[in-house]
Amino acid sequence: MRPAGVVRKVDQLGRIVLPKSLRKRYRMNEGDPVEILVSGDHILLERYRPKCVFCGEMNGVTEYREKHICMNCLREMTLISQ
Repeated sequence: MRPAGVVRKVDQLGRIVLPKSLRKRYRMNEGDPVEILVSGDHILLERYRPKCVFCGEMNGVTEYREKHICMNCLREMTLISQ
């Protein structure tokens, strides 16, 4: 990951503004969910993508009973319940 070289100040409410050029580059729009991750002394922002609650897979994830689950885990659950 290459630094973008942009400095922003945190406001009184703890907010920062992502520059328009970054929002445009990463196709981020108002209301899009953003995940905040911490790694050591770094704070990382990622566009939120739901992950399977069982295996962490991000592809083929669907919502089942208000939880995110991938198709493989859903199939395994179906086999177990038979």
